[in-house]
Amino acid sequence: MMIDGGTPFGARVLDRLMANGIVWFTTVGRSGTPYPRPIWFLWDDDSILIYSRPGTAKLTHIAANPRVSINLNSDQYGNDVIVLTGNAVVEDAAPGANALPAYVEKYGEGMASIGMTPDQFAAEYSVAIRVTPEKLSGH
Repeated sequence: MMIDGGTPFGARVLDRLMANGIVWFTTVGRSGTPYPRPIWFLWDDDSILIYSRPGTAKLTHIAANPRVSINLNSDQYGNDVIVLTGNAVVEDAAPGANALPAYVEKYGEGMASIGMTPDQFAAEYSVAIRVTPEKLSGH
């Protein structure tokens, strides 16, 4: 799915995907329970790249059910809602977070704030997840 940056809504979505530091990533467990969690991410032209520690519940959820959602925070009044739904896959061939200048630029200060260098972060969060959006909704 390509987001149409030529429309006011599409332009706002692309701006927020580039500027926002946190999105809510929701996977679904075996019981059908949704599990939202705030995550760092990188918008990569037509998909979202996420890094995870190995062995997490989100990886187990994705293996069983790749359907996920990405929600950007609304404003305090419930405006500027953006929800992307699609499929997530573990991407074994993806470079580590430390090898992506855009990721390091976006989250370098955050990595330092949790006591990690980009190399340490990449070693700890070594599993790349690629989310390919299929549907966009919001207002």
